[in-house]
Amino acid sequence: MSDGLFFEDLQLGQTASFGKTITEADIVLFAAVTGDTNPMHLNADYAKGTIFGERIAHGMLAAGLITKVLGTQLPGPGTIYMSQSLKFRAPVRIGETVTATVEVLALHPDRHRATLRTVCTVRGEPVLEGEAFVSVPSRAARGKAAE
Repeated sequence: MSDGLFFEDLQLGQTASFGKTITEADIVLFAAVTGDTNPMHLNADYAKGTIFGERIAHGMLAAGLITKVLGTQLPGPGTIYMSQSLKFRAPVRIGETVTATVEVLALHPDRHRATLRTVCTVRGEPVLEGEAFVSVPSRAARGKAAE
């Protein structure tokens, strides 16, 4: 799957996953890139006084792992994000391993698009859930472009 899949290769129920342990460096770098310096993520003293009692990762850092699956595995290179819904279910703490999983829910052959279930879990429990709608490269379209 490293070369990705064409729309014609997709099947309902098909899945792919990627797991990553969230580190201190991930949180600091994400804050630097996005500008989200909420002390909930960066200041241990501040975070002690919150409902979580400790620092947590940015929710969008965990959600960002979904893009790794979409852009490199399922469907893979050439996939274009059209939309994404997200429901945050639980926090992600430093040192926890987040597994992002994508599942093909629906195929829209007229425009080579797919609806995908997206979920991130920690220890098998969902920390976020949603749906992505993507445009997927077509083998037929690639063949026409080569002619």
